[in-house]
Amino acid sequence: MTRLEQATGLDRTSQRVQHVVAAAIRPQRLRDVLHGVGLGHPLHPALVQLPIGAWVSSAILDLMPGQRRAATTLVAAGTASAVPAVVAGWNDWSSLSREQQRVGLVHALANGVGLAMYAGSLAARLTGRYGLGRTLGLVGLTAVGGGGFLGGHLAYKQGAGVNHAVPELRLIEDGWHALADMSALPQHELLTRRVDDVAVVVYRDGDDVTVMLERCAHQSGPLGAGEVTTVNGRTCVTCPWHGSTFDLDNGEVVHGPAGTDQQVLPTRVIGGVLQTRLP
Repeated sequence: MTRLEQATGLDRTSQRVQHVVAAAIRPQRLRDVLHGVGLGHPLHPALVQLPIGAWVSSAILDLMPGQRRAATTLVAAGTASAVPAVVAGWNDWSSLSREQQRVGLVHALANGVGLAMYAGSLAARLTGRYGLGRTLGLVGLTAVGGGGFLGGHLAYKQGAGVNHAVPELRLIEDGWHALADMSALPQHELLTRRVDDVAVVVYRDGDDVTVMLERCAHQSGPLGAGEVTTVNGRTCVTCPWHGSTFDLDNGEVVHGPAGTDQQVLPTRVIGGVLQTRLP
């Protein structure tokens, strides 16, 4: 896995594929849907449940007598449902870091082989060549299993698709923490302050003040260096690294590639001093 992460020979292919993905999935609204912005949760890992479940179930039915029709139905369902999962996966992959893209490229290749094997398995089954269909299905399941292993490495070791900001909460001690005098906070400007060792963004709009974690949920980009924008009447901050956009009122994700909200901290004003604490 370490050698794969460091396989610089994959970078040229990644760059070419990234251009293709960007050209094929162009509308921002579509990209947001595929990132899972509306769900507040990455869409790709949710979509892969159906094809994997259908294909594993078909393999079990292949071992049982009198289940050819049911197994074929599951192969068809898994093959059809894999298509949107693949599209969502490529959309997420296009905004990953270089090391993540290397592993993700091989992950996608393995799953692509698996999908092709299952498409061939379905064609063989529908034309009466059930033995060939079963063999192709087993080869496809093996490839998909390898792709799933790589996908787990991407998520759990490399942090692809996870919220990079939330773990920072563990570094903040319980209780209220003083941040700044309210009189010293400018209107409609992003300020970066620290709570213990954790950077937070402070934004004031009238008497309302938002304090949110400064590291972007997507890839740890510096929101404090981001741009304040207005999206559909909502005041937002846009990450300077990949363009993830969050509502400055409640941290809700407005545009991807982030698929989860940005953590906002509770606030209060005591004696003219802004304070914040853990949620």
